[in-house]
Amino acid sequence: MLNIALPKGRLAKTIYPLLSAVGYSCPLMEEDNRLLMLENPEKGVRYLLTKPSDVAVYVEHGAADLGVVGKDVLEEGQNKVFELLDLDLGKCRMSVCAPDGYQEDPEKVLRVATKYPNITRGFYAAKNRQIELIVLHGSIELAPLSGLSDVIVDLVETGGTLRENHLHVEEVVLPVSARLIANKSSYRFQREEIERIKEALRPKREEETV
Repeated sequence: MLNIALPKGRLAKTIYPLLSAVGYSCPLMEEDNRLLMLENPEKGVRYLLTKPSDVAVYVEHGAADLGVVGKDVLEEGQNKVFELLDLDLGKCRMSVCAPDGYQEDPEKVLRVATKYPNITRGFYAAKNRQIELIVLHGSIELAPLSGLSDVIVDLVETGGTLRENHLHVEEVVLPVSARLIANKSSYRFQREEIERIKEALRPKREEETV
C-alpha cells in the first residue's frame, strides 16, 4: 500500500485527479465526506488528508511515503525528506511587505512580523541585518498598520489584500510552489514506483524544454 499525504483543500483537489490518472484512483476521494484517511486496496493506495503544514511531518516520519507540500512549508520546517519535483502549482511568493511610503532606517533594528520565523531569520541573517522577530499566527498585515512591526514576511499570491490595506511588496524572499516529496526510506525501497509517479506528474513545460 502506497501512502500519500495531501494538504486538505484546493491543492488536494488539483493533485488527486493527476494521481488518479496514473493509476492511483480512490472512489472515496471523489465523494463528499469528512474522512481523513481514504484507501483503495485494489489500486494499492491510501490517501492521508492533513493540514498543509503537517504533510512534511507525516512524510518525514514514514506515516506517508509521498506528499505534496508548499516550498514555504519545506523551508520553514526543514524536514528531512527528499524533494523530488516542482509541480508548478499553487505558485506565490514569500515576500517582505511594508506600508506604502515606508522608508527603512538601516541604523535601527528592523521589527519583522511573520508566521515563518525560520525563513525570516535565515533571510535577514544572509543580509547581516539585525531584526526583532515577532511571531504571529494570523492577520499578519495588521502588524505594520498597528505599529507592532515595521514590515512583515508573508506569502503573496495576487497582492489584493496588500493593496486593500495600503501595503506593498518590498522584495521577494522565496518563490513558492507545490513540491512532490518522499520519505527517504520509502524512496530507497520503492524507488521504481515513486520515480514512475514523479515522471507522470512532471509539468509539461519541463518536458518541452528538455
